[in-house]
Amino acid sequence: MPEFEIEFVGTPNHTKGRRGSVPIAIVNHITGGNYPGCLSWMQNPAAQASAHYLVTRSGKILQLVKDEDAAWHAGRVNKANWPLYKGSNPNRYTLGIEHEGFNGDLTEVQYRATVWLQKKLIQKWDIPVGEDYIIGHYRIDSVDRPYCPGPKFPWDELFKDLKEGLILDKLAEWERKMGEDAVNALSQKGLLSNPQKWLQELGGVPQNWLFFVMMDRLASYMGGKEVK
Repeated sequence: MPEFEIEFVGTPNHTKGRRGSVPIAIVNHITGGNYPGCLSWMQNPAAQASAHYLVTRSGKILQLVKDEDAAWHAGRVNKANWPLYKGSNPNRYTLGIEHEGFNGDLTEVQYRATVWLQKKLIQKWDIPVGEDYIIGHYRIDSVDRPYCPGPKFPWDELFKDLKEGLILDKLAEWERKMGEDAVNALSQKGLLSNPQKWLQELGGVPQNWLFFVMMDRLASYMGGKEVK
């Protein structure tokens, strides 16, 4: 089971589609208010504001707008300091994440939740982990939102954990691919029966995959007995 889950709650405050654009960056925000009031405000048509996601201080992840649609989170551009700004509405090519709070001082579980969420979005939309791709609202509106998502927002820790987490995910993917190849190779050599059973049961433990990689390499030189 994943550590966190995304609950879709919806809001009328969004624009259907992205006019041919796709998300190229993640914009981090701070709500300036507590949950559930901040959620109710983003669901109120009078607010004319929303975000794709809200991460509460308890670690709950709520999705208000589908990734494929434009949330109303960063459309007012005022002295932008963001080189990827295209001169058009940034809502069309960004994803917005609101964090419950006032100054960016996230709780431990809230921080873990936003790292988990941003990793998923980075992988889904192929967003680079860099200072021009994971930004704060202040990069788009430096006048009215000069501190959003807050002076205590953990930027250094966030970039470090995102980069390290993605590297570990890539290593796990590589190990899994090596293990699958080894299981199939052992089956072709007649040394492993019912390969589909093993592929289903191995799970995500690296040692399980490496065991079959080692078996395959040994079998290439010494042969071996059938594994049932």
